Amino acid sequence: MSDAATNAPVLVTGGTGTLGGHVLPRLRAAGHTVRVLSRKIHRNVDGIEYVAGDLLRDEGIEPALHGVHTLLHLAGGPKGDDRATATLMRAAARAGVRHVVHISVIGAGRVPIGYFEAKRGAERAVSESGVPWTTLRAAQFHDLVFTVVQKLAALPIVPDPRVIRFQPVDSREVADRLVALVQGPPSGLVPELAGPQVYTLADLVRSYLAARRRNRPFLPVPVPGAAGRAYRNGDNLSFDGVTVGTRTWENFLAERLS
Repeated sequence: MSDAATNAPVLVTGGTGTLGGHVLPRLRAAGHTVRVLSRKIHRNVDGIEYVAGDLLRDEGIEPALHGVHTLLHLAGGPKGDDRATATLMRAAARAGVRHVVHISVIGAGRVPIGYFEAKRGAERAVSESGVPWTTLRAAQFHDLVFTVVQKLAALPIVPDPRVIRFQPVDSREVADRLVALVQGPPSGLVPELAGPQVYTLADLVRSYLAARRRNRPFLPVPVPGAAGRAYRNGDNLSFDGVTVGTRTWENFLAERLS
């Protein structure tokens, strides 16, 4: 990255989320000035400027992009990512952004569920924008899996959709990779980033219950249709052309519950 690019602010969407919480200090440690687009007003802190805006409502995006060389697009939600990203990328193209780094999910375009389909739509919005781009597909974060597992473990009977497997990755390792990509050239679709092990959903819940010294009965449940076939095929997993993280679910769980 040139000196001019390093001195220009990096605009981060989704900077107040779990991943953003890891990314922001890493960008600052690398010497970048950081601007964060957020729906809520936050107090500026050392080297980090917060600006108000909303991607889905197309509010505040143009001013947030002023003078930006690199855009790091982390914002996401259960739905609407394709529309929000399309709005953002149109504004980025008009603003002359030179590089967008985008986080997506393993299985985008392969798993026929709305979330994964919206993520694939967001990827297309990035790649077709005319702005030089880099997209990293990552597995589900340990943090998200923990939230799901915690809720399931609270039920009197735990549903066990046996075909559903996860390859969870540590969000700090994803943050490290993204900051490295910000500092590199536009690279298109880069190798996916997944965790070191694959688990069934039931295995994840059982490990949580064991750590909390609890027991629950499990009830097998089917996952029918195209979604079931995709999960049986492991379309949400990654085995080829993948970068593998080092922190396991067991490491994360021990840390979270200590």
